[in-house]
Amino acid sequence: MTLVKNAVGRMVPTEINGRPAIPFQGVGKHRPAGRKVGPPIPTGADFTGSKLKQSIDEVLDSANLKNGMTISFHHHLRNGDGLVNLVMDKLAERGVKGITLAPSALFPVHEPLVQHIRWGIVDNVEGSMNGPVGRLCTTGGFKKTAILRSHGGRYRAIQDGDLHIDLAFIAAPSADSHGNANGVHGPSAFGSIGFALADSLYADQVAIVTDNLVPFPCYPWAIQGGNVDYVVQVDSLGDPGKIVSGTTKVTTDSTRLQIAQWAAELVRDTGLLEEPEFSFQAGAGGMSLAFVKYLGEFMKKKGVSASFARGGSTKLLVDLLNEGIVKYILDGQCFDMAGVKSLAENPRHIDTNPFTSYCYHTKGCFAPKIKVSVLGATEIDMNFNVNVNTHSDGWLLHGIGGFQDTTDAYMTVITAPLVRKVHPIVVKDVVTVTAPGESIDALVTEYGIAINPRRQDILDRIKGSGLPLVTMEELYDKATELIKGKRKPMPETTDKIVAAIEWRDGTVIDVVRQLAPDDRGY
Repeated sequence: MTLVKNAVGRMVPTEINGRPAIPFQGVGKHRPAGRKVGPPIPTGADFTGSKLKQSIDEVLDSANLKNGMTISFHHHLRNGDGLVNLVMDKLAERGVKGITLAPSALFPVHEPLVQHIRWGIVDNVEGSMNGPVGRLCTTGGFKKTAILRSHGGRYRAIQDGDLHIDLAFIAAPSADSHGNANGVHGPSAFGSIGFALADSLYADQVAIVTDNLVPFPCYPWAIQGGNVDYVVQVDSLGDPGKIVSGTTKVTTDSTRLQIAQWAAELVRDTGLLEEPEFSFQAGAGGMSLAFVKYLGEFMKKKGVSASFARGGSTKLLVDLLNEGIVKYILDGQCFDMAGVKSLAENPRHIDTNPFTSYCYHTKGCFAPKIKVSVLGATEIDMNFNVNVNTHSDGWLLHGIGGFQDTTDAYMTVITAPLVRKVHPIVVKDVVTVTAPGESIDALVTEYGIAINPRRQDILDRIKGSGLPLVTMEELYDKATELIKGKRKPMPETTDKIVAAIEWRDGTVIDVVRQLAPDDRGY
């Protein structure tokens, strides 16, 4: 295997799973040629009858299954998903082998996949892995190299032909017999279904799976029936109550409240709130919600509103929409049931997808229109490189989500406590680079705010603000003092590359190597 040094100094392969791989060249530097791919040309004569199938088994009977196929799913039901395990169990019963699984994300509920991987039903995963499947990957349990992409990166990979899907399964809370479908109505409603859009457009075969079959036409049709081969009704898609991300409650921890307040004050003191097209994005964890709460209070005091807020939507964001503090929510996924209800009912709560919001190979997604993006991280180093995929012990336990895509904002802010247990957040070198330092603008901790020296414009904006500004060197020294030498050394790994981390343009920004047996903790 040939390894070369990329633009962030990481040694990455020039070939992955037998296909050429392009090392990360820097933000905005890779400019591909070529055209989008497309699925086989169908003919309407093949669909004069009904697309309805009586069971998942009937879908599989019609799908011309082969060993080595790539099968995709989307993750809007998050840890409440029931479809992935159901379909994969059916494939195992049929003896299909060597599958590449291409989900938009996997969660702890998908732990049964571990056995399918060990048995050879699944050879590889091209998609984010949260929890048990990622843990298996870290130990070298996959036959091929896994590939992790952002939400926008996944859409890009599908449309560019890097990720070819043979059969896509789309969980749809509401659908008709023609295949028109949405995620906002029905007993399993989860909100936006946009992560499945690329699958419906580019997969060779598409199956809509619903527990709420409605008369034609199912509208709004976020997924259009003209792209669908099969429709099957099941008893239940899963538990929509488990779509929640983190606590979805504002943190009550004093340290995290301080970080959230300083992050909101940073945004306020830049003067961005008064700009006519101010917009923002934040996550659904407790500290991010506290940031949104403080930001909303500052906006009310100033009598200003945001032109839009980018969702993941939560009740807190919906409340700001209803109060007029936010004019529109542009929503990619709902993180609680208040978001689902609002998306179904409020015309100013707009359903979006990764093509229009995050895909780097378009004629302009709206990610750069976001003024402020506030994100979390597992580690950040002295050069502002950020890790969200692995922990400091080397375990691959998290996906990328929209993290890379939202760094296209005017100001990208990382919020994190300086130390978690005995693990410093500010380190000399992160275990894994998920996003390069050139895309990260500030770090807010309880010991102060570090602004990336590249962003003199931000430093000029907040000059004289009274914010507790510090350098990354000072934060590193403070973290070292706090842990008093308790931090474990960098994890020991073998030479085997178990996963590749793609930047949103499709280049390889870093790799994850197999943990050495002595570093696995068991």
